[in-house]
Amino acid sequence: MARTPTSDQQYDVIVVGVGGMGSAATYHLAQRGLDVLGIERYDVPHTMGSSHGSTRIIRKVQPEGPEYVPLVERAYDLWENLEARTGRDLFHRTGSIHAGGPGTDVVEDARLSCEENDIEYDELSGLSVNERFPGFELPDEFRAIYQKDGGFLDCERCISAHVEAAHAEGATVHGREQVIDWSETEKGVTIQTDKRRYVADELVLTAGSWTTELLDSLAEEIVPVRALMAWLQPEKQELFTPDRFPVFVVRDQEEGGYGFPIYDVPGFKFGRSSDLRKVTDPDEMNREPAVAEEELHRRYVKKFFPEAAGPTISLRTCIQSYSPDTDFVLGRVPDYDSVTVGAGFSGHGFKFTSVIGEILADYVDDGETVHDVSEHSIDRL
Repeated sequence: MARTPTSDQQYDVIVVGVGGMGSAATYHLAQRGLDVLGIERYDVPHTMGSSHGSTRIIRKVQPEGPEYVPLVERAYDLWENLEARTGRDLFHRTGSIHAGGPGTDVVEDARLSCEENDIEYDELSGLSVNERFPGFELPDEFRAIYQKDGGFLDCERCISAHVEAAHAEGATVHGREQVIDWSETEKGVTIQTDKRRYVADELVLTAGSWTTELLDSLAEEIVPVRALMAWLQPEKQELFTPDRFPVFVVRDQEEGGYGFPIYDVPGFKFGRSSDLRKVTDPDEMNREPAVAEEELHRRYVKKFFPEAAGPTISLRTCIQSYSPDTDFVLGRVPDYDSVTVGAGFSGHGFKFTSVIGEILADYVDDGETVHDVSEHSIDRL
């Protein structure tokens, strides 16, 4: 039950930032019987950060490193649990494709990820991919790894589901309220927002690209990067439906990208991977896509998915926050007794949201987590 406002409200835990990670943390903390307040400066969910745009890829293939596989397997279980609890459809299984041309390491990394973790997969030629999934038009010299368990998450519904489940456990969530300042005290933390002051035993920071505004020690470690998502109208829409088209990562020596079947909003959604990250200020970022950006994205689709290269329907910007090594930043913050952080998810974190929430709750509840996140420890920074 939500509290009646007073001049100085007391909670067990306050979570700052109720996007993907923060909504999951709020739920897992409340599920453990803690009195939790989540504070979000924008709407819940919102379109200002990195957890909007209808879909995010989830896949068991983890070329990023073997340490990610146990985490994503636990995430699969937790997404299923959240679906069962809330009655929402969150995870849509389509299979996943990792494809690359000669001179790229996409396929080798994907194959090693599967073999080292006993994940079933098919290795295909570019021609075989085109025959199995006619929306693709890959050169025959391409190779690809197909894995049947990949798919996508409905990102906004995932946030809503976590908040809905957190409410059912007694948590309180405030949208449109900005944290102005906070400090640690002998008894916990004090937080001042633009509306009132709160005190709590513990603080969890999951503010995405705004984390560095709240935690100066990460200012050089968490870098906000501007990214673009695009939707085009396919010439043959039937080739790009979830039952006929898998999520994908495809690159050649010149460029790469990732994408999805048609879902929720009109058009074939994809993003172009860029080796040049455009560092930005999350408060000052230009959110209007440029014509040159549109043309770069259209060039990518014309090359590998020509049947999808119809009129542009939508272009949207988002912010991704990168760590120096692109691994996550998790744990109890050094030099503080009551502060836990989850940040630096480097453009590939949303699929892990459900398990990250559990990990952050572990840190608050026990001071450590049962999951092996040594590669993601904040102490490495």
